[in-house]
Amino acid sequence: MFYPHHYHRGMPDTSHLRPATAAEIADALSFALRYQGRKRVNHADDMMARITADRLVQHLTESGFVLMKGTAAVHAVGGARLG
Repeated sequence: MFYPHHYHRGMPDTSHLRPATAAEIADALSFALRYQGRKRVNHADDMMARITADRLVQHLTESGFVLMKGTAAVHAVGGARLG
């Protein structure tokens, strides 16, 4: 039996979220494939990271996923703002 009071109703404040674009998702995935924290991963080639990121975005899109992005997201490396 399912009891509705055991499930969260969702995120309380979603007014600052919007669907992320395919380019934003690919950029984030490509970055994650090339860096671990602030350290560059030596075995991750830039071109291969970009190709892999684009393929992942294509698959997520075709599978019906919608990723949300906040307006005040801050990148972990150097505090540069995303988007």
